[in-house]
Amino acid sequence: MRRLLLTVALSFAATAVFAQETAKPKPEDTEIWSPVPPVVTPAGAVTTPPPSDAIVLFDGKNLDQWVQVSDKSPAKWSVNNGILTVNKEKGVGNIETKKAFRNYQLHIEWRVPATITGEGQGRGNSGVFLASTGPGDAGYELQVLDSYQNKTYVNGMAGSLYKQAIPLANPGLKPGEWQSYDVIWTAPTFNADGSVKTPAHATVLFNGVLVENHFQLKGETLYIGQPVYKAYDRAPIKLQAHGDKSEPLSFRNIWVRELP
Repeated sequence: MRRLLLTVALSFAATAVFAQETAKPKPEDTEIWSPVPPVVTPAGAVTTPPPSDAIVLFDGKNLDQWVQVSDKSPAKWSVNNGILTVNKEKGVGNIETKKAFRNYQLHIEWRVPATITGEGQGRGNSGVFLASTGPGDAGYELQVLDSYQNKTYVNGMAGSLYKQAIPLANPGLKPGEWQSYDVIWTAPTFNADGSVKTPAHATVLFNGVLVENHFQLKGETLYIGQPVYKAYDRAPIKLQAHGDKSEPLSFRNIWVRELP
């Protein structure tokens, strides 16, 4: 009888462990594949010089406004011919602004290499984190990706607020062409106990086409699991050195205007 009870107990325990393992969240759980946004042909990247009250984050000369996310040392990405290129070498990683922001208007231009290889999320992947709230990829991500005839989950294509907001359209241009994001970011606010007072909102124009219209975010970006809020006050803007094997992206003409 004791052996029987022990066998039954072990069987229940094994079943419980198996159930826990199979219930672990997976990246695929938060991937949405339809409806696919309509393709829109834009006039091209919107190249807007910084207005008089803008803070210039990159003007093609240097990375004085940026640091490594990992240790706050000077940014180690490359600057050549007025262009900032992601450094995908092991141990380099993401960069972020020295200055922290709350609400703002952001302009940034980016280019996927004409020689890009790979497919899906492994093709020209990067990200603009509208608020960098910690190390690595912590924060709120606006996805950068080659979305020209490149199939992937629609809440992970260019112009998406990663794994939260599907773009209203796909105005992505061919690899090798400059593209632009113009963003209005309204940061979340928090009560004294850390609970959400007002949620974050983002409006995004991609190559001059509205793709996110004052979208209300559900929290910070998570690759696995559901988004959650974490209290913060002000945060840097972060650029991602994604770990996919495709050729690195480039950026130029980055500026921000602080808003009330």
